[in-house]
Amino acid sequence: MSIYLDNAATTPLCPEAKDAMIAALELFGNPSSTHSEGRKTKALVERVRKEIAAALNCLPAEVIFTSGGTEADNWALQSSVDFLGATKLYHSELEHHAITHMVEALAHRVDTVSIPFDAHGDHDLEWLEAQLAADRQAGRKALVSLMHANNEIGNLADLDRLSKITRDHGALLHSDTVQTMAHLKLDFAATPLEFAACSAHKFHGPKGIGFAYIKQGTGVQPFIRGGAQERGHRAGTENVVGIAGLGAAFATAMVKLDEDAAHMTDVKTYAIERLRAAFPHVHFNGRSGDLNRSLFTVLNFYVPELHEGGMLNFQLDLQGFCVSGGSACSSGAVGGSHVLGGLKSPGGTRISFSRMTTRADIDAFVHALQNLPKLD
Repeated sequence: MSIYLDNAATTPLCPEAKDAMIAALELFGNPSSTHSEGRKTKALVERVRKEIAAALNCLPAEVIFTSGGTEADNWALQSSVDFLGATKLYHSELEHHAITHMVEALAHRVDTVSIPFDAHGDHDLEWLEAQLAADRQAGRKALVSLMHANNEIGNLADLDRLSKITRDHGALLHSDTVQTMAHLKLDFAATPLEFAACSAHKFHGPKGIGFAYIKQGTGVQPFIRGGAQERGHRAGTENVVGIAGLGAAFATAMVKLDEDAAHMTDVKTYAIERLRAAFPHVHFNGRSGDLNRSLFTVLNFYVPELHEGGMLNFQLDLQGFCVSGGSACSSGAVGGSHVLGGLKSPGGTRISFSRMTTRADIDAFVHALQNLPKLD
């Protein structure tokens, strides 16, 4: 039996989501059909949309179901350039590749600017504010894209401050909220932004389903064209079974939000303590070792005597531990983690937690680290 410590990559499906998906399999009608079978399916889709909107303090029309966070992120950036007049795109080199690769694709059409960050991965928001003020004075429309929590090191962005800065200077704001959605309380009325993203499988929902939050009146056009599904915003017959699972997982996460946060904070605190006791030279990448400045689900650490050979994560896999050396979306890529590279870190292992992770899992993990077999 393996011990799963890679919940930032994906989480196990919760029973509530599984049950909702099985029940939804009986609803075979097309949500776009006006007959009784279509209306039953449409009712499920709209119920989930309304429940999500209520939790995020936004309008149901602002929640648009997608295939996941990557589609939502791509849509936000491309639409800002294509339809919203953005001529300057501020981003971070530490973003998920759903952002960095789209920035590269848009670089021939818009001025792309990397926001400076320090050795901990903290971005210079004073610099950003000065740039946005100059852009507004020059009549340039800017888009700022910064993820709420980094998927590799857990650093939390100050979304409230980002919202105020962009409001003050007439800029658009997109935040990849994939790691924080259904983990932190988000209020899009209190913290206005134009775009956010969600992937259900990050909070015990199914893979291949998520949503884009797009502020009403923003003026985006469809990223996928065809039929008039999703109120004309996103063509293609809705993934009804996926939406049912998303809705159940989201609702469960909302009910357990405080309980889960306390539990994962305890597990992360315990992991930090155990690693420091076992390995005095341990280094925590980014802000992941700071519980006040990082998400409670992610811990990224480096131990010189363990990581120098570059085989630690492989050894842990052989011992039955599921961990990551960085972003799972690029775990097979040559060159390693662009996030750790950006921080000039020599390496690292990411362990990430869910409501199912226990202190016993951490004990077993640290014991394994202390007793790794030597490689010939």
